Amino acid sequence: MKFIDYLNNSKIKLLDGSMGTMLEKLGGYGGGEDNLYNPEKVIKLHKQYIEAGSEMVITNTLTMNRIYLESKKREIDVKKVNDSGVELARKAAQSKGVFIMGNLSSTGKLIKPYGKITEIQAIKNFMEQAEYLSGGNVDAFIIETMFDIREALCAVKACKEVSDVPILALMSFETVNNGGHTIMGDSTGTCAEKLHGAGVDAIGSNCGSLDPFEISEIVKIYREHTDLPIVVEPNAGKPELVNGKTHHDMSCKEFTHGVVKCIEKGATIVGGCCGTTPEHIKYLTDYLKKGITDI
Repeated sequence: MKFIDYLNNSKIKLLDGSMGTMLEKLGGYGGGEDNLYNPEKVIKLHKQYIEAGSEMVITNTLTMNRIYLESKKREIDVKKVNDSGVELARKAAQSKGVFIMGNLSSTGKLIKPYGKITEIQAIKNFMEQAEYLSGGNVDAFIIETMFDIREALCAVKACKEVSDVPILALMSFETVNNGGHTIMGDSTGTCAEKLHGAGVDAIGSNCGSLDPFEISEIVKIYREHTDLPIVVEPNAGKPELVNGKTHHDMSCKEFTHGVVKCIEKGATIVGGCCGTTPEHIKYLTDYLKKGITDI
């Protein structure tokens, strides 16, 4: 089945969960560098999500773009880390009909006039990463954890310049109050309309400061502005700082309850972000197979 046909059918579709926090638990770095230095851990985690029910796996390439890596002084080859991200996801999938989603995310820098980089620089930066991901024949691009709609649109434009595979674009929201807003002040409605207008194939929300129940309200607003498929990847609850480290401790049951609320409001593609585990995805998968009833 072509991914675009899969994307647009009415069935609820399962993404995977957190890569970073899970790779740390497995003894890795918790980022794209694990593709190069701990590839067996990346493959193992992808396989755990597939076994838990994920029908799509997201490459371990979050923020593996040149601007981000150079700004953090991380000596990682941009091509190698993205090439390996796709290769490891494909090895884990083993031609089981699992779709491979090429992951792009923020530069970590603000766009002018709030920061120093221009939109042209951002587009060029994302084009480079998209070219490497596309070279691995990803089934789609998934643009995640975006706080600035302008940067998200730069990533969308870059992906469209490189390939005609479908694009899923997800924003991260700081609050659900007054229509929901990102930390940069972009409203949910504005994000929906601009992403729809840019020609993406699905929109959504991941990470940020909201729990799954609050993200269901974002979904409701999205649905008022677009008929595109809606993706949600909530964190396992709100982030909490414990001994200098960020923790998310929402149970599998409560997480699933929140994701079901998102589905009831119109989401059709569901998964998890920070703090979620293969156990969260397995619980969600098992529940959805039984049908939407009381949890």
